Amino acid sequence: MKKITRFLVRKIPRPLLIRFSSVFSILVRPFYAGNNVECPICGHHFRKFLPYGNDGAINRLCPSCLSLERHRLIWLYLRDHSDFFTKNYKVLHFAPEQPFIKRFRKMKNLDYTTADLVSPIADLHIDIMNIPIEDNSYDIVFCNHVLEHVENDITAMKEVYRVLKPEGWAIMQVPINYTYNKTHEDLSITDPKERERVFGQYDHVRWHGLDYPERLKKAGFKVEEFDIKKYISPELVEVYRLDKREILYISRKM
Repeated sequence: MKKITRFLVRKIPRPLLIRFSSVFSILVRPFYAGNNVECPICGHHFRKFLPYGNDGAINRLCPSCLSLERHRLIWLYLRDHSDFFTKNYKVLHFAPEQPFIKRFRKMKNLDYTTADLVSPIADLHIDIMNIPIEDNSYDIVFCNHVLEHVENDITAMKEVYRVLKPEGWAIMQVPINYTYNKTHEDLSITDPKERERVFGQYDHVRWHGLDYPERLKKAGFKVEEFDIKKYISPELVEVYRLDKREILYISRKM
């Protein structure tokens, strides 16, 4: 079963996994029964999480809601360190993630809109580099693991900044290559295999480096860093299977 599961999560595109997530979850959950790890989003406990990624890294994907490390970290921040679940907010969510979309839609305190360039389930089909929305329209914008795909990430950040209300905030996580001090990008690389070799995935056009928060500041944001090592105990980091290196960047329009 382990080999079958690893093959499925490596070879089947995530959109298809999402489409058939309910069936997939029912099939694999019995093989992962246990109490070693916990998903704070769906509340389920497992012996371990599923493998995920090009290299089939173990213990990453929740068998129930399909959350990854970044989703669980964002949820913990929203739940324990913000008023997201209690205050009335107008929210724009680019490329809405499976663990969040249904839960956010059910929250009565949110005026919640999803957006994507091509996804058939999105409310708005728009380009994040040219958002056809008036200035100062939203309290919160989510845009996770999108900026590594677009032609100009700074332009996209500036557009997010523009549509945010004053004192609004955004979470725009990206994959970080911790060996790079400076973001590496090259739009001349178009071959999918070469992009995967250089940028880690066939549809990425850059590796963001340790300068990522400076790029957010360049777009106009005041950046706050939520470092899990300061706010979440090592025991819970392990139980929730978070990435110890990841810093959550809260980008505010002041």
